[in-house]
Amino acid sequence: MNYPKKVVIGDITVRDGFQHEEKFIPTEAKLWLAEELLLCGFKHIEVTNFGNPSGMPQFKDADELFKKLRKSKRVAHLLGSSSLTAITIREKAIERAIEAYKQGYGPNRILLMVSTSESHQYKNSGLTIDEYFRMAEEWIPKALDAGLKVNGTVSTIWGCPIEGPTKMEKAVEFAQRWLAIGASDVEHADHDGSASPDRVYRYFSMLLDKVERPEKHIVHLHTTRGWGLANVLAALQAGMTNYESTLGGIGGQPANFVDGVPVSGTGQYYYKDSLNVGLVSTEDMVVMMDEMGIETNLDIDRVLETGKMVEKIVGRKLRSETINQGRIPKSLSGRA
Repeated sequence: MNYPKKVVIGDITVRDGFQHEEKFIPTEAKLWLAEELLLCGFKHIEVTNFGNPSGMPQFKDADELFKKLRKSKRVAHLLGSSSLTAITIREKAIERAIEAYKQGYGPNRILLMVSTSESHQYKNSGLTIDEYFRMAEEWIPKALDAGLKVNGTVSTIWGCPIEGPTKMEKAVEFAQRWLAIGASDVEHADHDGSASPDRVYRYFSMLLDKVERPEKHIVHLHTTRGWGLANVLAALQAGMTNYESTLGGIGGQPANFVDGVPVSGTGQYYYKDSLNVGLVSTEDMVVMMDEMGIETNLDIDRVLETGKMVEKIVGRKLRSETINQGRIPKSLSGRA
């Protein structure tokens, strides 16, 4: 097998993982997890969403959380070299992030998202694809001028929960367009677990044939039907070196109930079982990569301990085999 011997992994549990939880996660728990992820060795974490909290009450504490993290003594020595991201789908959120950064507590990286599906794009942003790119062309330079990095995400690459199959070639074009208008890096997202290993390999092979600097491209995979790690292996085989995931494999679309209160605008879940979906498990992915001899520069034992704490934070058993089974003893793996 041919695959990279070194990768970069970002953990996005605090934002993408917790957004799917139907109970409000206390700010202090989010802060503890953000700190712990940095102490595990992650250089990139997603902290919150700066969108309107009426539609995402899980992130009503966005400013408070960032202020506490920026003042944290536990990770003060790590903040200067870390990428701290806030999701900013529309103009007001971008403006809010820029202002928070200028005031000394905000994110140093923001995320904008375009879908290859017109229906999903409009549902997610209220804009068409063309309108969204025009908005991005206006606001990315403002963010860069303020000192922020900007991620341009391409979503629904392998399929849309509204429209069905999409064209992967379109996603490659969108990735190139993001970089052309100033995005610092590009996330390639399996939005709802539609990807299969063969198409993951084909897409990322196609992408790497078209783009320069593969380190600017991030693999974001779900495991709705249990194929998550198979898809990671396919991406590794294609040559991808940058990944993101969540502890316990939690995450998905924003919760439509939080603390028993319906959240307007979220609609029905795309999933039959809202608790049996999510992203690739960080724990399982880093243990698998370690067994394959791939360097992650993470404290893997600490990652597993942090995953156990996330189960306590959300109050249920999560989709991570290695949280429960642990790592393979070196005496059994042959990798002494």
